[in-house]
This record gives sequence, C-alpha cells and structure tokens, in this order.
Amino acid sequence: MRLAQRLQKQGTPETAAPSQFTQSSKQDIASITARLHPRILDRLDLAAIGQLSQEELGGRLRAIVEQLVAAERLPVNEGERDAIVASVVDELTGLGPLEVLLKDPTISDVLVNGCDKVYVERNGKLVSHDIQFRDDKHLIHTIQRMVAKVGRRIDESSPMVDARLPDGSRVNAVIPPLAVDGPALSIRRFGARPLSGKDLVQNGALSEEMLRYLHMAVHAKCSILIAGGTGAGKTTLLNALSSFVPQGERIITVEDAAELRLAQPHVVRLEARPPNLEGRGEVTIRDLVRNALRMRPDRIVVGEVRGAEVLDMLQAMNTGHEGSLATIHANSAEDAISRLMTMLGMSGTTFSEETMATLVARAVHLVVHVTRMQDGKRRVSAISEVTTQEGSRVQMNPVFSFERIGLTSDGTVLGRHEPRNRSALGHRFKAAGLLNGAASGEVGR
Repeated sequence: MRLAQRLQKQGTPETAAPSQFTQSSKQDIASITARLHPRILDRLDLAAIGQLSQEELGGRLRAIVEQLVAAERLPVNEGERDAIVASVVDELTGLGPLEVLLKDPTISDVLVNGCDKVYVERNGKLVSHDIQFRDDKHLIHTIQRMVAKVGRRIDESSPMVDARLPDGSRVNAVIPPLAVDGPALSIRRFGARPLSGKDLVQNGALSEEMLRYLHMAVHAKCSILIAGGTGAGKTTLLNALSSFVPQGERIITVEDAAELRLAQPHVVRLEARPPNLEGRGEVTIRDLVRNALRMRPDRIVVGEVRGAEVLDMLQAMNTGHEGSLATIHANSAEDAISRLMTMLGMSGTTFSEETMATLVARAVHLVVHVTRMQDGKRRVSAISEVTTQEGSRVQMNPVFSFERIGLTSDGTVLGRHEPRNRSALGHRFKAAGLLNGAASGEVGR
C-alpha cells in the first residue's frame, strides 16, 4: 500500500526497507519531508549543527522526526522514518537529492534537466535516474548552495555559472530565463584516484607501445596538445601524461575551473575568475597564461585552449617553455591544428596565414586525439607528430591510430591500436638520453 493511501486511511504502519521504495512512495516521502522540514528546523539549534558529527546529527533528527510523526499520528514505518531523516540531513549538510548520486563511484556525469528529469552516466552510457527535486525552486536553491561554496553565484541577473565542487567535480548550471524548461545542471565527476598510464592501458584506451612513446615524448620536453570532444577523456589523459614530468620541474597550471590533479610536488594552480556584480574583476585564461610566464615555470599546463590565450601559449612554447601541455576541442588531430590557426586569426593578431602556420609548427610537437566511441569507452584514436610547414599548411606524421574492426551484438567496438609510421622525433628522444643511435628511428612502425 502506498504511503499516500496509508495517510488517508491512517492504518497500521508497514515495514519496508528504503531500497524497496517504489517511485510513488519516494514521491510521498519527499512530500512529507517538505511538509516537516520547516518544523524540524524550528526544533534544531542551527548554530550547533556545524559542530555535530554526521551520526550525532542523524540521531538528533531522528528523535525530532519521531516526535513530529507521533504528534501528527502519521502512519510512517521505520524505513520511511530513516528515509526522511536521511533526506533532511542531506538538505542541511549536503546537496539534497544529489548526495546519493555524488556518493556513487560508478557515476561519472550527473545531468539534471528540470526538477523531475535526472540522468546519470555509467560506463559511458546515459541512463535516467528516479531521484527528483520537489520543484524548480528547490533545484535552484541546491545549485546556489553548490556554487556559493566556491565563491560563485547564480541568479536571474547572472543565470549561468561554471564552477567546481570541493572534490574537483566540474559544475555547470543554467537557470531561467535562459533555461526555457527549468533549471539545467551538469556535473562532471572525476574518480577518487586519477587514472595512471597503466590504468589506461588496462582499460584499452591505448597500447603499451603508445604509452612508452608518450612517456618518452613528455620526458623529452615535447609540447603536446590533447584533442577530443566533450567527455572524451582529455583531462584524464592530461593527468596521466603529467605524471611523466620529472619530479624536479616546476609546473604552472592554468584553468577555467580547476580540475587537474597532478602528482608532482612542485605545482602552482591558477584559476580564472568571472566578473563581479558590477562587471569588474574578471581574470581571463589569457591573463593567467601571461602571468604564468613571470612565475619561472619549467612547464605550463593549460586546461583548455579556447580563445585569445592561444597566442601567448604558443609564444611560450617557442620561447623556452617546451614540454608544455594543453587540451583543445577538436574532431581529429588535423582539426586541432586548424582550430589553433582559427583562434590565432581571431586573437587580434595581424599575422599572415603562413606566419601563423610557422608559429604552430614550431611550437607544437605532438597532437593526441581521444574519442568516446559508441560503446561508451574512451580510446586514444590517433597520435600525430607536427613535422613541417609548407606555406599556410602544417604537415603531420601519423605515428599511431586505432583501427576499428567491427561491432559486437552488444554494441562493443572491436579494434586495435596500430603503429602507422616511424617517429620523426627520434632525434629529440636521443638527445634526452632515451634512445641509442640504432633505435632512435625505430619508434612507431
């Protein structure tokens, strides 16, 4: 019998485990929680909440809930009492209905399309989830609490926000009037432990030979651009490659929202800042890249190149900061170079196309393209070297690629990583002491 029916009949409470709640009973519990919530807050000492442990707060809330249930003679069973207490605890100390999702390590993305439509990504696949917010106001309040923790705001005058959670998860939210059908929230989560190169090999993202090649490229101070679409695994690969940087080097990271987690001891993290209410105080990625050059970096890591900062980044790579790393949105390694050229043209420079091609060819040594394929798995689809420049065109040498073979009945993509051509960077690897003379030309096919 549904809780709503028992509320009408005021019958004897039944026992039910929280995991056995149907969608209907969850909605009923949410309704009761919303009804009791202000009365629970009236009985709590809000100033003391921050000093209570999770267990102490839960015990105190349970006692209050039992008093209110008894006073109103609500036919609520033990499992439903626990669900109400957990819901109120999440509202007071966490992020309400989102807490259960953020505690699930198998979820990589949380997508909220209005108060009653929630989707999550597991193993690269999007599926709907049955949690709901009471209404749009409840969702907006949750978003505001979330971004306020990192000094950001969202309201009708500033209806978009890009921020991060304390655990490093990236948050983007859009509310009305820009979001027509209700508030939209996107959370990109990262694992508790950054994936290493060996993890990526075990997951099939790349081969052992490709990993050795990238290890040598990072150690030999090759400037590397990681390209791919949204959610393709660019940041994950960037974290893995950064672990190959020698321990004694000083790294400056520049990001829109700080999410990189580098393993090195000598890392300085810089994060851009949006303008304040008066439209002042904005600090852009370009400002941070310029400032990073004054901070004695051995390498600069740019979380994502998307605008005028491309000029400063390429100039840095050309003036003693080789070995820098960056990500860019692109559909292929060749498209990544085209995007760099386009962004250079939009950065306010008066360079000719030939000059821009020269700047790119001399700054970038390697483009690694990653793809999220139709089975949800992320794979390195190509590794290409930037070799020469002919007129306004940048020439590239494909060293590795993922050769797709077919598709299984359950949708799994079949294929293998294959070497394509010999590496043109053998001289750099040899100069870094990574290869002997005979082997310097044998990287790749």
